Amino acid sequence: MLRAGSREQGAGVSVRGRNRIAAVCGLAGASLLAGCRQDMQNQPKFVPQRGTDFYADGRSVRPQVANTVARGQLHEDAYFYTGLQGGKEGDAMPFPVTLEVLERGQERYNIYCTPCHSRVGNGVGMIVQRGYSKAGNFHTARLQAAPLGHFFNVITNGYGSMPDYAAQLTPVDRWAVVAYIRALQLSQNAKPGDVAAGAHAQPLASIAESEGLPAGFAAEWTLPPTTETGTPNGDLYLLPVDQIGSPGGAAPAPAAPSPPK
Repeated sequence: MLRAGSREQGAGVSVRGRNRIAAVCGLAGASLLAGCRQDMQNQPKFVPQRGTDFYADGRSVRPQVANTVARGQLHEDAYFYTGLQGGKEGDAMPFPVTLEVLERGQERYNIYCTPCHSRVGNGVGMIVQRGYSKAGNFHTARLQAAPLGHFFNVITNGYGSMPDYAAQLTPVDRWAVVAYIRALQLSQNAKPGDVAAGAHAQPLASIAESEGLPAGFAAEWTLPPTTETGTPNGDLYLLPVDQIGSPGGAAPAPAAPSPPK
């Protein structure tokens, strides 16, 4: 009996001891958690665009250190990133044009430019045929004479109803597209004298016939009647001259709408 009572007494002490230990551990854990939460809620920090009395100028956001440039934003070669030289559009490629550059330019052009400008660059792409504003025709006298920097500038910043493609095309890809546009202009306006000695040139009509293409395949492309020209009287919309890289004032304003008949 005595022995059994000792076991019960020992068991009772053991239970009470475990309860005390559990209570102490729980209290310690709660204290740790409460302390961590308090630190994270009340940590010292500056809320953006709010003032502070910590700095003499009262601003929590510190000004950028003078003459510092963010990583990857040095852009030391200004012409490569803007196409401008002395504030004017330049007429040179910033790197040598190789076959690989032209192939890359053709690939990017076919992806991003053909919906508006078409594969041959005449400004009658598929969405223009569906009624969108007429795109630039690279084979007009103005664009044939335009410097290379003009095309880079337009791709970078947009032009008229054309949005910019700076997000879609890196600077090196923009230059590749520019090189391909120039090659496209040469190819679509080539003359017999431009053919290398010993080479044989065929008219597009005869090639289309030999390939079994429709008779109108090689016909001159015309602007569809559904095309939106952007002016009430159907004339093309003209931007101010200073926006296309030429000196001078603004282009003449579009004519007033014709009176109804």
